[in-house]
Amino acid sequence: MKPLEIVAALLGVLNILLLVRRSVWNYAFGLAMVALYAPVFFHARLYSDALLQIIFFAVQLYGLWNWRRSQAESGEVRIERLTAIGRLAWAVAGLALIAAWGGAMARWTDAAFPYLDAANAIISVIAQIMLSLRLIENWPLWILVDAIAIGLYIARGLLPTAALYVVMLGMSAWGWIAWRRTLRAEKPA
Repeated sequence: MKPLEIVAALLGVLNILLLVRRSVWNYAFGLAMVALYAPVFFHARLYSDALLQIIFFAVQLYGLWNWRRSQAESGEVRIERLTAIGRLAWAVAGLALIAAWGGAMARWTDAAFPYLDAANAIISVIAQIMLSLRLIENWPLWILVDAIAIGLYIARGLLPTAALYVVMLGMSAWGWIAWRRTLRAEKPA
């Protein structure tokens, strides 16, 4: 399974590079990456992560549509920001979903690290939805996901994927900085 994992990891690096630059082309690499990662995670008994790839595929199709629409309307992919109430609502929903999904995985499967895997999966879904909506808040969530994932994937022997998440951690920080600069530059004087 290692060659498949390595190809998926390389596609992930290209995907994130293009995301930071707000390029719609990120979705071509992202869709291919998640299609390859589904069997990798299933084989490692990270069932939440395997299912996550299916959800990512659907959300990425929506993101592709939404980013292209934004680009057509304004000539670029515009960045948005959540309200404080919006952030709170996402946080409460995320915590509830992590508890429920982790509990289900712990009770009904032989999942490795069911709660950590659930946290990684649920936060990833929220971050991917926010990314598809062009919300800047996606980046701190990706930083959290990357930090969780590094340890989780090392523990399951997915070293190329853990290495990808080390790179993605740095790239997520870079993305957050780049998008914040863009938002500041777009503010009317």
